[in-house]
Amino acid sequence: MGSPDWTFLNDGLDIASVDRGVTAGVARPPGGGAFLYGFNSLVAAKGAVALFVNLQHFAPMSKGATIRGCIQRGPGGGPTGFSPFLFVCGQGTSVNDNAYLLGLSDDDPHRIVLRKGSIVAGVPESDGPGVLLRSSESFTQGTWLHLRLDAVVNPNGDVVLTVMRNDLDTHPLNVAPNWQPVAGMPTFIDDQLGINSGSQPLTSGRAGFGFAVADVTRRGFFDHLQLYRQFQ
Repeated sequence: MGSPDWTFLNDGLDIASVDRGVTAGVARPPGGGAFLYGFNSLVAAKGAVALFVNLQHFAPMSKGATIRGCIQRGPGGGPTGFSPFLFVCGQGTSVNDNAYLLGLSDDDPHRIVLRKGSIVAGVPESDGPGVLLRSSESFTQGTWLHLRLDAVVNPNGDVVLTVMRNDLDTHPLNVAPNWQPVAGMPTFIDDQLGINSGSQPLTSGRAGFGFAVADVTRRGFFDHLQLYRQFQ
């Protein structure tokens, strides 16, 4: 997907608060290409910036999706105060809308976290509000993680959420990935009764990536983003 295939969600922080764009000035993940997409906060503003895929049948998608990408909490002015994330089933065109978010928690060290809630809140502490699952393993700032989130909508209205990770040390981006479950993150069923998550499941919507921030000189990086929609 190229830059014309992405649209910024409304109500996000402006470019004077969070710079963003494609760069070759940051080390890519193993096997990565010439460029990546990055965010860099310029002031101590609280909010988020996020983009969604605007292609036909993707904006919105009528059912679930699988999104995959490399994410890094980049070194910067401090180890907390920010979180990069992927999202699916976004319920509108604003960062204030709800979605399923898979990202790197605002912790030091951080964990892989699956959260349900507003996009603007990003992925807070690994035990924060809306957290559905968190990884057993923690990671240091500057670590590239190749992650995948599948959101499959069943005929009865349940949404089955599966988180996987590809080890970039053994399967870099220039070879086929080897997706494996993440320890501590079993399959989560967001049931149509609203019991397991405390609210009704999100059964359709937009997907993309974003960066939530609350302090200056915080950085997040993305590479090798892929999105596939559910047909049946």
